[in-house]
Amino acid sequence: MRQSKPSIFFFQLPLLFLFLAAFGNKNIAYGGYLYHTCSSPDNFTSYSLYASNLKQALDNLANNAPLSGFGLSSTGGRDSQNQVNGLALCRGDIAPGECKDCVAAASREVQQRCPLKKGAAIWYDTCLLKYSNAKFFGKNQNGGFRFYMWNVQEASDPASFKEQVKKLLSDLSEKVKESRNMYAIGDVEIEGSKKVYGLAQCTRDLWTADCKKCLDDAIGELPSCCGNGAKVGGRVVGGSCNFRYETYPFFTV
Repeated sequence: MRQSKPSIFFFQLPLLFLFLAAFGNKNIAYGGYLYHTCSSPDNFTSYSLYASNLKQALDNLANNAPLSGFGLSSTGGRDSQNQVNGLALCRGDIAPGECKDCVAAASREVQQRCPLKKGAAIWYDTCLLKYSNAKFFGKNQNGGFRFYMWNVQEASDPASFKEQVKKLLSDLSEKVKESRNMYAIGDVEIEGSKKVYGLAQCTRDLWTADCKKCLDDAIGELPSCCGNGAKVGGRVVGGSCNFRYETYPFFTV
């Protein structure tokens, strides 16, 4: 497994800038926490009906999502005050056991980071989990919240590199649209024998056209996130879709 020199990634969020120094192996283990947001200002109380419904929803996701890498759960019936809607998505290349572990870890972590909040989302390197008392299934949520990560290192031939990155990501956006699980990976050659590797994925509650628009909008943010694609690695991550590209293989074929 290839090792990397210390590198720095930047997260860019609305009104907030953070940075993370990443050392050693470029691949993050399944438990690699990326970010979270407490998306609802509303609170619930311990031992309340909402707390019970949230536990049931998270348990359902941990049990059901690993079967296909994606799951939805809605508990509480038509009670708008206590209904909990949850979603879990695992990266398309990971095994069911790893998916289950990631969703279970995300369920525990998000409740610690957003205690008693009626809505929250958490991203790990290999899974996403989010829940809310609001109905969000089938809605593109990337516009509400997303974050960027990029390697500060720039390609030796920025003009050529960013064109290849844009081509790769645009091709992946098309492939995702045609994919049954809304996930696609690929690579493109640069500088002879070298390659850029890419991944794109949508949550499977989206319609095909909405998935394509979500990814195209994310790719359109390359100038903001990744030096217009000239950085040697980067990603845009949101609540409904994400992409990533690197100069080394970071996914399992």
